[in-house]
Amino acid sequence: MTEAEALPRRRGGWFFNNPFNNPVAIKELRGRMRGARAFIMLSVYLLLIVGFTLLLYVISTASQDVFGFSSGGQVGRALFTGIVGLQLLLVTFIAPALTASAISGERERQTYDLLRTTLLPSHKLVIGKLFSALSYLFLLLIAAIPLQSIAFLFGGVAEIEVLIAFVILSVTTIALGATGIYFSAAQNRTLAANITTYAMTLFITIGLPIATLILTLLFSSLLSAGGADTSAEVQIALLYGLVALAATNPLMAASLTQSWLINKQSAFFFYETVTSTTGVIQVPILSPWILFGAVYLLVALILVIRTVQRVRSIEE
Repeated sequence: MTEAEALPRRRGGWFFNNPFNNPVAIKELRGRMRGARAFIMLSVYLLLIVGFTLLLYVISTASQDVFGFSSGGQVGRALFTGIVGLQLLLVTFIAPALTASAISGERERQTYDLLRTTLLPSHKLVIGKLFSALSYLFLLLIAAIPLQSIAFLFGGVAEIEVLIAFVILSVTTIALGATGIYFSAAQNRTLAANITTYAMTLFITIGLPIATLILTLLFSSLLSAGGADTSAEVQIALLYGLVALAATNPLMAASLTQSWLINKQSAFFFYETVTSTTGVIQVPILSPWILFGAVYLLVALILVIRTVQRVRSIEE
């Protein structure tokens, strides 16, 4: 088979190549872990989580002493929720910082053309840059798992909740990393890439929850006003709409998943009761974290493909 004949086959399966055989990924990982910056960032990251955990514990125990209603399970759940929320906040700011300068930084340092003279395929450049950044971000997530496990000492948190939280954080990290590297390829300057990446990130993490909250309040008021007179079709549509909106944001997906996990005792699939004039209907619902993972991974895949296409168009 000639080189020209092999090229389409290679391009068709580029996404499944082993990233550890990628020279860009190896170079970036070695450069990132050789200096003190990576370990300082990891230490600061863990110290922030430890300090926040201690603060939550003091507040929770103080409220228990004053009001006398906080049980050990409530303290454990408060610690777990706080740690996961802080991790999500930190990842939201760290992920774009590691990926938004991946390609635009090469242009500013005037090393991009030199890098392209190595005949390295565009997909290996993009995957290598993204993989090196995501590897370090996953190191941050894994390093904080023992801190999440502190909640087990107080109870109120199940193992499946830790697993779901890690999945939501991981998927969010991948999506934000893909967003950063896409804007890094789309912009010529790192500053512009950072601004657009953080603007999109803030819209996803803050703008969408606010919009979802407003729509949820509108849905709730509509259902309250109609009560049992509201048709089953409308209630089912609003219920599915709420799940779909929650799937667009990690915080909303985590909150709704935890609420239904406690009430329905199911992390994957359950039935929600809808009452109308026609009677009681059991509506099947897929847990929001599953839909969230599917949506965000699909978006990340599309962004990576678009980034590869963007890099190829620059070369042409």
